[in-house]
Amino acid sequence: MRTKPAIRSFQYVAVGLYLIFLGFPLLWLISTSLKSPREFASITPSLLPKSPQISNYTEALQEQGLIRSMANSLQISIATTILVIVVSLPVAYALARFRSRLRPITNGWILVSQVFPVILIVIPLFMILRPLHLTNTIPGVVIVYMVWSMPFALWMLQGYVAAVPRELEEAAAVDGAGRARTIVSIVMPLLRPGLIATAMFTFISAWNEFFFALVLLQDPQLKTLPLVLARFVGAEGQVQIGPLAAASVLATVPSLVFFAFLQRRLTSGLLSGAVKG
Repeated sequence: MRTKPAIRSFQYVAVGLYLIFLGFPLLWLISTSLKSPREFASITPSLLPKSPQISNYTEALQEQGLIRSMANSLQISIATTILVIVVSLPVAYALARFRSRLRPITNGWILVSQVFPVILIVIPLFMILRPLHLTNTIPGVVIVYMVWSMPFALWMLQGYVAAVPRELEEAAAVDGAGRARTIVSIVMPLLRPGLIATAMFTFISAWNEFFFALVLLQDPQLKTLPLVLARFVGAEGQVQIGPLAAASVLATVPSLVFFAFLQRRLTSGLLSGAVKG
């Protein structure tokens, strides 16, 4: 069915406006990171810097230990993502495939756990981790992030597993494949878009998390990126706008690279699934 030119033009305009709406904060952030202190004091701020400079970036990199905190966040986010996927996949498969009385209870608990405020669980987690000497350690933060991200990851993966036709597994069983081989050889390739989407969600959640890290990490050498970004706001509320914008731009780069790396595989997986379907 052919689309009328007027409707097609309206669609292009709507998509263009939506992209501008999404990209404007990033454009404004990059522009701010290149402005001079004199431009920040201007009564009429401009969108683009009049005399772009990189001094904000050098100041951010030299004064606040940004690289070290970025490495800590990257280490924690990658470890959390891998562990969440490894643990959630078999659990999600069991919830989606095996009928039992525990299934509705488990799903109900997963939904209820999403409404808990962070402050409600941070103190019990701290009391559990302290006797185990896991406070103020990266493994302790990884465990907490894993516990926090798993309910939503389970919910996502369970839906993807349920979408895989049972007939494929039954055909594999007829051919003599065991349960483990069926999951690895049949189910997991079809779950690739779901696994990638879940990995992206988990990575971004761990990358941006602030409150747990603030409570659990006291060693300056272990501070994560959100904690270091908060240092650019002084005790009296005086914000170092330029260095903060520059640090925020640098903090955005790894997540954009991660998205770009996985998004291509997510798209190819969806197209592959559509062709096979």
